[in-house]
Amino acid sequence: MVFVRQKLLTMRELVTIQVGTYANFIGSHFWNFQDELLGLAEEPNRDPLFKSSYLDMDVLYRTGETQKGIPTYCPRLLSVGFQGSLGSLNLSGFLYDHIQSPNPDVLTWTGNVARLVAAPHPKNLFLQSLYEEEHGKLDASEDDPASSLTKSIQDIARVECLENDVKFWTDFSKVQYHPQSLYELNNSWTDINKFDNYGIGKDVLSGGLLLEEMNERLRFFIEECDHIQGIQFVVDDFGGFSAAAVEILEDIADEYTNTPVLLYSVRDPCVYANAINQKSIARALHDAVSFSRLSSYCHLMIPVGLPSVRRAFSPLLLVEDHKPYHTSAVYASSMHSISIPFRMQMPGPATSSTFTSGAMDVGEIVHTLSGQSRQNMVTSLAIAMPPPSLIEENNQGTILRNLRSLTPELKEDHEDLLATESLVVQGAFYSDGHRATLSQVEDSLCAAYQREPSKPLFSRLSVALCPLPVPLPFPSIFGSKIGQHGELEYDAVQGVRPRGSLDVESIPMATRLRSSCAIVPFLEKRSGDLRKYGIARGAPGAGLLCDWGFEKDEVDDMGEHLVKLLTAFDPHSGTASDSD
Repeated sequence: MVFVRQKLLTMRELVTIQVGTYANFIGSHFWNFQDELLGLAEEPNRDPLFKSSYLDMDVLYRTGETQKGIPTYCPRLLSVGFQGSLGSLNLSGFLYDHIQSPNPDVLTWTGNVARLVAAPHPKNLFLQSLYEEEHGKLDASEDDPASSLTKSIQDIARVECLENDVKFWTDFSKVQYHPQSLYELNNSWTDINKFDNYGIGKDVLSGGLLLEEMNERLRFFIEECDHIQGIQFVVDDFGGFSAAAVEILEDIADEYTNTPVLLYSVRDPCVYANAINQKSIARALHDAVSFSRLSSYCHLMIPVGLPSVRRAFSPLLLVEDHKPYHTSAVYASSMHSISIPFRMQMPGPATSSTFTSGAMDVGEIVHTLSGQSRQNMVTSLAIAMPPPSLIEENNQGTILRNLRSLTPELKEDHEDLLATESLVVQGAFYSDGHRATLSQVEDSLCAAYQREPSKPLFSRLSVALCPLPVPLPFPSIFGSKIGQHGELEYDAVQGVRPRGSLDVESIPMATRLRSSCAIVPFLEKRSGDLRKYGIARGAPGAGLLCDWGFEKDEVDDMGEHLVKLLTAFDPHSGTASDSD
């Protein structure tokens, strides 16, 4: 096993793309984390780790100004969703003047015209109080006991509002967006249960105008970058949005050939519950086509989405699987942790071994996971949220033993001598109540790897002392054994009420991307389904693929791509496909 330590970088920009309803739920939590970090860095009485995090937020954000000359600091983001999916947020956000929709009147019509305009969705209590705070209408002085009590009561009400009333991803977003960031697919489906296959997504984009509009917005963010390091892309993979994502990815591959793409293919647990009512052939073909097409145009693909998040993480996390607001928070936490190495500031002489270690860019993590003995681009994702302390006195095992997979359909108890992985640890505790130093984390993980019965061929470790902040919009999903700063309190009485942002201020995180043969069942399922239902002689789904707009040679190419991915892990796996 090779264990790699720190390599220094200069800042390079990262552009984020979110395509689909659930992808935007994840993105909303992700950007709330960033907004919280920015706020904590400016508050004098907060944990000094947040003030000295040495994370360069310019990697994710851009500076600008409004038409009135007011400075802005907005995510470098393109968000794509259904028409009407922004809730109370308008297409230009709140910073800029409202963007008027195109005039829908038909100029050749000489008769009477009636225009029907839907009433805007009202802001919920959280968004109302956020607006009032930003405009100085709420007195939040911590020195005044009466004001502090009022704020506490307001916070409790806001948490209850979010737990019960979230309908849109914008309902819990506290971030200001640039007008170029928010894009709706006009005239698209508004019922996600009907926008459920790749063919429907292709139909929506068939005219080409919507795709060009999305690409113009993406071009705005990419071409203003001085040294773009890559694109982090989050897409709903279970419906028509995957087709929209593929079209965007194709243009990225054509226009920005050398820009690596890190793709999260995400799935809401509710999809698994609804799949019972869907035709199995159509569902299987969608999954195979979506995965084949998406993986063809990215440099590293991370499938994310469990049938039950609660089952995987209980009792530490008490997630309600039917709430996208809950489950997306877990996935967003892992996405935040993975991106930490991409924005570590280059340390100076006084900080080189104090706050961060293991900086790297998107290209380096792609090379780490796909540039070794095998040329694959599909990895599994696992997290410990939160991990145990390095000196564990309750026989809970090491951080490595507490990682839980977020990628479905993995092979259990596998041994892969060619496995490679990247591990990120942030805000770890050394012992009860004491934060670990960089060297303590590195030494502990080195020792833990040595004790593992199956060691990876290559491992890369990145460490940040700054923990994951828990902003107020974060859902109440923590069990009673998680303390105020994410420490594990094993003697705590198991409570009935889940804990949230009013009880837990921050938590440590450990996140691992792993390239190994554990992903083989995931690949085999999609390759086998495409061969059985779409390619084999008399395949029952061949007509459906034709209806989706695919010629036979295109389907064959997708099948060959899947076999190639599979063969990278098992040289014997492709032989069966050749005989069909």
